[in-house]
Amino acid sequence: MDTSIAARRTEDIALDLLKFIASTTNVVKNHGGGTPGFGGSSSPKGEDQVTQLLDLYGKCRQAVEAPAK
Repeated sequence: MDTSIAARRTEDIALDLLKFIASTTNVVKNHGGGTPGFGGSSSPKGEDQVTQLLDLYGKCRQAVEAPAK
């Protein structure tokens, strides 16, 4: 198998895992009622949520790429 295809597949699986975890655990909650990006200045809370998601994605990649035991 081509390594670039395998790497992309791993990234896709990690992203799917991230989406599942985020949706089932409510990692990111919608606090606004308007269109994203049009509610005034971004809050530190929004930045914290992005940081949480990026950290979670890194953990998902590690889990997916870990050798099977």
